[in-house]
Amino acid sequence: MDSPQLKFHLPHWLQAVVATTGGVGLFLIAFLDSSVLTFPVINDLLLIDLSIRNPARMPYYAAMATIGSVAGCLLLYFIARKGGEAMFQKQAGRRGQTIRAWIKRNGFLSILVTALLPPPNPFKVFVIAAGAFEMPVQTFLLGLLAARAIRFFGEGFLAIRYGDQAGQFLVTHKLEVAGIVLAVVLCLYLLSLFAFRPRQASE
Repeated sequence: MDSPQLKFHLPHWLQAVVATTGGVGLFLIAFLDSSVLTFPVINDLLLIDLSIRNPARMPYYAAMATIGSVAGCLLLYFIARKGGEAMFQKQAGRRGQTIRAWIKRNGFLSILVTALLPPPNPFKVFVIAAGAFEMPVQTFLLGLLAARAIRFFGEGFLAIRYGDQAGQFLVTHKLEVAGIVLAVVLCLYLLSLFAFRPRQASE
């Protein structure tokens, strides 16, 4: 496999990991980005770069980025669950009450939506809120896995379809892309609620 030309602001040791390991490097960056460090958009661009260079391995790259991101978020979720509301208030600041109310009313949807939106969306605050307010881990995982899989596999598809233009398009039109994906996901979510809502017993 050709090594990707790493044009991104990463520590040298991480550049070396990605250049030599590909999917494992993607997993590591996605894990760190979703937990204790922040590398905005970098794992997305690396996924695109690797997929362009080896299209047949795109599903592997997308899966590793998805699993790494989910694992990192789970770590942050359990840290927040142990740290409780004090940790959440420290991170959320003035937005705390609004985020808390939204999480309480729309747990699954809050994770699904914020995990799809690009930076500077404050996604980690919602992960911390999910842990601090003890959102059921199954609900948290389902929303997160759905959003990250849609995001990373979608980026991999764009990379194969449009080549080098995919990364530039993602950077310059990230809000438009996220908005379209979000609209589709929300429509499917609302349709599922309608399709599976309890039916009134006939009199």
